[in-house]
Amino acid sequence: MDVALQKAEAAAQLGEVPVACVIVQGDTLLALQHNLVETKNDPTAHAELLAIQEACAALGTTRLQGCTAFVTLEPCPMCAAALSAARISLLVYACADPKTGACRSLMAIPSDGRLPHTFPMVEGVLGDKSTALLQHFFKRLRG
Repeated sequence: MDVALQKAEAAAQLGEVPVACVIVQGDTLLALQHNLVETKNDPTAHAELLAIQEACAALGTTRLQGCTAFVTLEPCPMCAAALSAARISLLVYACADPKTGACRSLMAIPSDGRLPHTFPMVEGVLGDKSTALLQHFFKRLRG
C-alpha cells in the first residue's frame, strides 16, 4: 500500500485525483497505475482499470487469479465490476469512499453472489494516510 500511496501522490502532482492501484502476484509487481482521467480526458481512466490492463498484458491473460490489488480508495462500481471480471483474488483498499464506493459503502460488488466471481477484501490498510492525501488534494483544489 505504501507504493500505491506514493503513486497516488504523483497523481496529485499532475492534477489527478490521488488514487492509485498496484497489482501483485506473490512478490511480483505486475502493475502500478494512478488515475489519468484529466490527463487523458477519459472518464474511464481510473487507476484500477489501467492497472488491470497492465497486469493482464504482463501475464498474457484476461484473468488475474492469484493476484492481489492494492487500491488507495474503495473502488467505484465500474472498477469493482472490472476487478470481478478480471477474477482478482484479493482486494486491499486504504479508505472507504462514501460517495461512490462499491465494495461496502454504497453496494457490495465483490461479495455479490449473483455475479460469476466474488472475492475477499481488506479495508483500512493505511487508510489515514490515504484519507489525508485526498483531503489535502481537494482542499487545495477548492482553494
